[in-house]
Amino acid sequence: MTSPSSQSDREKVVSKLPPWLRQELKIRTAQLRVDIQDAVHQGIAHWSALASSPSPVDTSGAESFSTWLPAGQWELFRTGSKDRGVSLIQGLAQAVRLWLEMNPAPTVKRPSVVRRIVVCNQKGGVGKTAITAGTAEALAEDPDSLHPVRVARQLARLSASEEGFEPGSESTAPVDLEDLPGLGMRVLLIDFDPQGHLTKQLGRQPLPIGGDSLTCHMAGEAKGPLSDLIVPIPDERFGDRLHILPACTDAFLLDVRLSTVRAREAALERALAPVEADYDVILIDCPPSLGLSMDAAIYYGRRRDTEQPGASGALIVVQAEDSSADAYDLLTSQINDLRDDLSLDIDYLGLVVNLYDGRRGYIATSSLQAWMDIKDPRVVAIVPDLKEQREAVRVKQPLFVYSPKGDQAVALRALAREIS
Repeated sequence: MTSPSSQSDREKVVSKLPPWLRQELKIRTAQLRVDIQDAVHQGIAHWSALASSPSPVDTSGAESFSTWLPAGQWELFRTGSKDRGVSLIQGLAQAVRLWLEMNPAPTVKRPSVVRRIVVCNQKGGVGKTAITAGTAEALAEDPDSLHPVRVARQLARLSASEEGFEPGSESTAPVDLEDLPGLGMRVLLIDFDPQGHLTKQLGRQPLPIGGDSLTCHMAGEAKGPLSDLIVPIPDERFGDRLHILPACTDAFLLDVRLSTVRAREAALERALAPVEADYDVILIDCPPSLGLSMDAAIYYGRRRDTEQPGASGALIVVQAEDSSADAYDLLTSQINDLRDDLSLDIDYLGLVVNLYDGRRGYIATSSLQAWMDIKDPRVVAIVPDLKEQREAVRVKQPLFVYSPKGDQAVALRALAREIS
């Protein structure tokens, strides 16, 4: 709980609340972006205005709780509690519960058009799959629980000219760690890579060769509804909000099959259209390829007529080394060609510098500086190179299940908020 910047008209009070009620208060105020002290003040004011006390609250196990209230309110509350024959702890619990009842949790805001995030880079090994999975997990986390998020300065402003930025120095470090509610979005992951790393990392099985698959649907040879192929990623932190369309090795032949398909750029969109209404966000984990399948993925991420700029588009994953820059140039050339040839609005959602470790010296720090200097698209996240992601892959668990409070998960929550 944060003390007010000016305490001249406030006084600190100390009482007790049961842990469950205190946690619910903490979550609700975070959801509504209200200071805890203001919520308690309002709750006491409403409680005092009632003609009689509400029903009792179970205060067993109550623990110390302190806040700041307007001068004189606590003394009036003491008098009111005495007059009603309830203890201060019971009266405060009733007031907090009253505030919670009067201020229900907000519903998750659903986009009018499903957002489509194409996670890409022609170069393999940059960590596209880990970024795709982690971003999806962050978007789907429980909105009724708090999760640590690193609140960073605007990365776009971190530059040598504007902020005295020096890669690897403390000026690149994120600032405050804050507990925030999950985003609670309904998310579909598309494993668009025939190698199936995303599918395997999340503990699911690739689709059997010879059966139905996304490739069959894109080629116009579907054997059943696409929804029958989608499976959930089970964990209480995601509820039933995180699903995946597993990979199939028949995707190795996708470019060949698309070569005979009419309007092949729209093949992915046609395939996914029947399931779009079930989700808020669809993330595509693209293969390291510049072929026809990549054209279809980029086309799918184009801005639709009713969308706001930046709602959908390409999220490019890079590393702080030279070969990522070469691959980036090839990918952006392909995107720009599609823009020009088909008169499309294709937005860049940003650059993610993945697996960053400033201890690797000049190559890493100078490459990071080069990415920061681009500006359009700008760097929207710097994700550290730590063991937790590799360990999560080894045990085939989502990162947010294996290490929900680790630095990588914290950085990916910030990324999800940056692009949402």
